[in-house]
Amino acid sequence: MVHLPALPKRYHSASVWALYGLGLLPAGYGFYLGATGQLPGNPVKEFEHLLGLWALRFLVATLAITPIRDIFGINWLRYRRALGLLAFYYVLMHFLAYMLLDQVLNVAAILTDIGRRPFITIGMAALVMLIPLALTSNNWSIRRLGTRWNTLHRLAYVIAAAGALHFSMSVKVVGPEQMLYLGLVAVLLAWRPVRKPYLRRKRQAANAPVRRQPIEKAAG
Repeated sequence: MVHLPALPKRYHSASVWALYGLGLLPAGYGFYLGATGQLPGNPVKEFEHLLGLWALRFLVATLAITPIRDIFGINWLRYRRALGLLAFYYVLMHFLAYMLLDQVLNVAAILTDIGRRPFITIGMAALVMLIPLALTSNNWSIRRLGTRWNTLHRLAYVIAAAGALHFSMSVKVVGPEQMLYLGLVAVLLAWRPVRKPYLRRKRQAANAPVRRQPIEKAAG
């Protein structure tokens, strides 16, 4: 088990807001590069790609919080909501960049793309599924929905899978980067069915009585 220095509780809130600030930096920096002509190739497409890639990274990070705690004992649950909301913001910005900068609000072309291009259909479905998760990412919704909140937020696994698939289908050749995210999402999905048995065995091992070796009496 990994032991990291614990952050004092008085800094928890500040660290969450710092995560929001740091998390939005790539979008701001990418926009700056695009606006100043420093993005290679098609700057609009490059900016779209950057936003979509960071959305997928934050989705993977959000889902990794629980297995990291289960396996390594590192509790970063306080950051899970911020990571999930950052993923939503990036997916939304990714879609807005496509809609405003790429298609210039050509609604007919956007609808045609959504209907005819499977990877855009999958990406749009992921955005639609993310909306209720973002809207219910607050304490009031947790209290109001009760156990239904957990059921609803399991959609995050479906969304992550859709995001990795969208990313892989958006390129002509699936390369190492696409395989990496497909693999990470696959591992996170595979963790779900083995989590309860793993935790049960872990508790049993922790509660098992320690057998003491008998002390041999010295001769003489």
